[in-house]
Amino acid sequence: MPTALLSVSDKTGVVDFARGLTKLGWDLISTGGTAKALRAEGLNVRDVSEVTHFPEMLDGRVKTLHPAVHGALLARRDLPEHMKALAEHNIAPIDLVAVNLYPFEETAARRDAKPEDVIEQIDIGGPSMLRSAAKNYASVTVIVDPADYGRVLASLEAEDEDLDLRRLLAEKAFARTAAYDAAIAHWFAGERSEIFPDRIAIPLERETTLRYGENPGQQAAFYVEHHKDGIAALEKKGGKELSFNNLLDLEGALFATDPFVGETCCAIVKHTSPCGLATGATALDAYKKALACDPVSAFGSVISFTVPLDDETAEAVSSLFVECIVAPKISAGALEILGRKKNLRVLEGQARWREEALDYKRVRGGFLAQERIARDGRREDWRVVTKRQPTDTEVKDLQFAWGAVGSVKSNAIVLARDGATIGIGAGQMSRVDAAFLSVHKARLAGHDTRGSVMGSDAFFPFRDGVEQAAEAGVSAIVQPGGSVRDEEVIQAANEFNIAMIFTGMRQFRH
Repeated sequence: MPTALLSVSDKTGVVDFARGLTKLGWDLISTGGTAKALRAEGLNVRDVSEVTHFPEMLDGRVKTLHPAVHGALLARRDLPEHMKALAEHNIAPIDLVAVNLYPFEETAARRDAKPEDVIEQIDIGGPSMLRSAAKNYASVTVIVDPADYGRVLASLEAEDEDLDLRRLLAEKAFARTAAYDAAIAHWFAGERSEIFPDRIAIPLERETTLRYGENPGQQAAFYVEHHKDGIAALEKKGGKELSFNNLLDLEGALFATDPFVGETCCAIVKHTSPCGLATGATALDAYKKALACDPVSAFGSVISFTVPLDDETAEAVSSLFVECIVAPKISAGALEILGRKKNLRVLEGQARWREEALDYKRVRGGFLAQERIARDGRREDWRVVTKRQPTDTEVKDLQFAWGAVGSVKSNAIVLARDGATIGIGAGQMSRVDAAFLSVHKARLAGHDTRGSVMGSDAFFPFRDGVEQAAEAGVSAIVQPGGSVRDEEVIQAANEFNIAMIFTGMRQFRH
């Protein structure tokens, strides 16, 4: 009689699975709560202690860590000496293991969880059984995901010796235990306030495969952290599936509006960098101001709102070809309006970073890890370095410009007025070119640059950037400072009666 050992924390589907095994003539072994759940449904189950001849101990910490379990899993059926060893010790082979693990990740994610409670959710016996069974996949079926119960039963019912299925299930088991251990290591590092431990393992699971990557012909997939924070937490309300480039632009749009949560803000993003960003009295007002920055580039964009999307705003947005829209809430009327655009992806919800999350960038053979930049536009350590003090109106616009420029690809310059970008110079190899481009784009869109303010993500290495601003009639500049030529730059600002603020913090976005 084939034997299955069932020991699951998540009991979804386990009763039906056990019932299916019983109908096929399988003997069932189980532990603790799983055995209780199966017996409550009238199923005949042996306790694991009947196999080990040893009671559970230490409040259940030790129950399956025994040669009678692991010998039964690890013995190679094709090696006579292995089978002889089992017989000598009266150990019957175990042919299937279904185990899912204590909910460590869920417990650790709770802000009110005490360290001792988190530690008790570190499963020891479960990963051990999964690894033993997976190592011996040629003879043992291992199940870590309840979603696989059905296809395993179907294979058994068909008497199909599906080695490839068992190999796949083994792969899933090792991937799960690896991610589980990574989450535990991450928690311990956090308990020690260690930002950059000696080793980092990032537990990710595939959310979906994608049609292609940045270009057709490149295969791609979307992987997320176990708790599905961030973009994976958004609910898709309509439109096609998200593409690789949609996801990149969606991150860019959310990143652009991050400094303005709590305000009414709209970001219009193309190729991960804003082509328009604005705050306003209403969502519609913010959208119109953002669109006015560069209406040509907004074609095929991704749009993020910090406030609920109403019917009137949805009607305005629907007149533009847009790839994707995201907002914390979307009215029923707005959903109906946007739903007329069958290809428009509509996403609802919050996509916040976890507080302790690091920012990763890929390089060949490794990753760079850094703390996420603090993009606060209202810092107390700003200082005016010019003779002229900025006016209250200019300070307000400089605060907006500083919040906006950090989401633009470097070298980055923005021109802003009345809480909106009017010109953006992004991704240039020299800062004076970025300044020139911001003015050029503003004038192309019909904006008067006189009296606007300028934000720079890094210092001006030469006075030519200030001269470019003066030629455009810019009245005030916000920048980090820190150049060896700061005095020359300040002198240029004084010559043109431009107020200048140093923030003391750079905002590169490579």
